[in-house]
Amino acid sequence: MPATTRTTLRRGLFAAAALPLLVGALASCSYGSEAKNDEKKVAAEGTKLSADTVRLGYFPNLTHATALVGDQEGIFQKELGGTTLRSTTFNAGPSEIEALNAGSIDIGFIGPSPSINGYTKSKGTNLRIVGGSASGGVKLVVDPKKIKTLDDVKGKRIATPQLGNTQDVAFLNWVAEKGWKVDSQSGKGDVSVLRTDNKITPDAYKSGSIDGAWVPEPTASKLVSEGAKVLLDESDLWPDKKFVITNIIVSQKFLKEHPDVVEAVLRGSVKTNAWINANPEKAKASANAKLKELSGKPLGDKVINSAWPSIQFIDDPLAATLRAQADHAVKAGLLKQPDLNGIYDLTALNKVLKAAGKPEVSDAGLGVK
Repeated sequence: MPATTRTTLRRGLFAAAALPLLVGALASCSYGSEAKNDEKKVAAEGTKLSADTVRLGYFPNLTHATALVGDQEGIFQKELGGTTLRSTTFNAGPSEIEALNAGSIDIGFIGPSPSINGYTKSKGTNLRIVGGSASGGVKLVVDPKKIKTLDDVKGKRIATPQLGNTQDVAFLNWVAEKGWKVDSQSGKGDVSVLRTDNKITPDAYKSGSIDGAWVPEPTASKLVSEGAKVLLDESDLWPDKKFVITNIIVSQKFLKEHPDVVEAVLRGSVKTNAWINANPEKAKASANAKLKELSGKPLGDKVINSAWPSIQFIDDPLAATLRAQADHAVKAGLLKQPDLNGIYDLTALNKVLKAAGKPEVSDAGLGVK
């Protein structure tokens, strides 16, 4: 990567799920810290692939809409044919990584940070990133009565989802770029960083306990529905306004034993993203229908209509931005310099993209050799 590009990337922000190597097991971009095992077995029809069943994990979040829609519309199952799809939802990155390590799931949609954490802690033996899914969907939203400009953030109380969480590191990096000082562990300094679970952040905002928050969707739009204003969209801080928020991982054991199944899931992901982008209103409704099924309650129209446009559904895992995100965590003192060589295997994805007449994507030098 050219030095100028690397420098630009390092000015970007840390944007996706948890990076908890030195700060314990932390939640990723999600609505809770506990795993939620809502297994759903789908009857399979057609020719069976090399595995009887594939177990897929994802979050009930809009940033995982590729999984939500692909599952809801039966796109994954159609590609799998006679191999049965079994889906499980999680509310935290570490829980999904634990499930992958235990063999409870085979493939997962997850943020880059728990991917980095899981790969590093296993010394590069447990997973590969095999595809991309989404970019963006992270915003700094504030009380417009208290904060009118970016400089006004100094001295205020800003919530992030959790210590070491992707948005937490992103905000710490942004603060450092502003020249302000904040202790990464305590959150005390020129800005008060308050680690607040996404589930209660809207109530904290309504009570006046926080002045703003650096959060993923749909939390950001829930705050907007309470009168907050978007002060900054994190996408504006990245080259081409893209950074990885969700990618696709697979256990190395499953990838080795069932490459045809992995390829089928990736075909389903690519076709789902194409359908989402061609049918945004139908896709939004499909994702919300799946959220209702999983949580019992859909997002309100005001919230989902505000959140949806800020998320880009793409096949490229944006590997260069994952490298930059890891650098930001190291800079914040929350992560030792990780060895990410071999974290990607984009062979199957590029095969699928080529067959679909789409350009191949890069692993930024972090692929298997």
